[in-house]
Amino acid sequence: MEKSPHIPVLYREVIDAFADIENGIVVDCTMGYAGHSSMLLEANDSLSLIGIDQDSTAIAFSTTRLAPFGNRASIKQGRFSSVIKDIILENDKSQIKGILADIGVSSLQLDQSERGFSFESDVLDMRMDKEAVLSATEVVNSYSKHELERILREYGELRNAAKVASVIVEKRPFSSASSLADAVRPYAPRGKKIHPATLVMQAIRIEVNDELGELTRLLDAIEKACLPDAVIAIISFHSLEDRIVKQRFAAWTKNCICPPQAPRCTCGNDHSLGKVITKKPISAQTDELKSNPRSRSAKLRLFKMSCHER
Repeated sequence: MEKSPHIPVLYREVIDAFADIENGIVVDCTMGYAGHSSMLLEANDSLSLIGIDQDSTAIAFSTTRLAPFGNRASIKQGRFSSVIKDIILENDKSQIKGILADIGVSSLQLDQSERGFSFESDVLDMRMDKEAVLSATEVVNSYSKHELERILREYGELRNAAKVASVIVEKRPFSSASSLADAVRPYAPRGKKIHPATLVMQAIRIEVNDELGELTRLLDAIEKACLPDAVIAIISFHSLEDRIVKQRFAAWTKNCICPPQAPRCTCGNDHSLGKVITKKPISAQTDELKSNPRSRSAKLRLFKMSCHER
């Protein structure tokens, strides 16, 4: 089997999350280079898997990588928030036993200079879908100072977002990620473990790929589907994503969905979709942190659905 260039994070924990599934389908919403997908299929002969990705390079690689599993594996291309709806419609919901989403950029995307994700890249792109219209070039060189300040504050959580936005507007146009990183370096937060421009680049990447919107729409689709016996596993890499997942999982546990100001419950008090398996997110173990430094910020949250049609 062809080796994946992307090291899947929390691989043992992901396998454990779906270990008790005797048969059925697991949907890998962010298949990438099939790291998690292949491991899940190898670990459980009873599982079938549907992988989703919007990156044509990843699709081509994973088609070959998953070929040995025959009809147990299939692949769909597109944004996972949309494709998941089609998968739910096309299959018996009771057979969908798990949904996995690894919300982040793959190692290969980061390492390929021509994709424009790395700080040393000679291009400025950051598109997960190479066919998408919006790229980092348009965001950096066309957005107003106000718009740049907004995404830097909301997605990068930068306290000096206004200053960094002013610097970008003053020094643009930019044609490479490396020149952008150099320009904002003096004004970006400094830390021992991350590049000074990390949060700036993160904010732009989130805007380009609508990453928080995609995650929210995925959770909306799962909630609406009311999968009766599925394990939902979401891996996030920064606080914004983790907060969305944590809050949504908490909301799914509530039986009463009446407004807080309601004098009494009128909703039926039976709206719980299941239970949270992980009160605190699962992080990488010591040996994984040593072998794969990019796993240090990964957080896995699990939810077990037990909802019923209403």
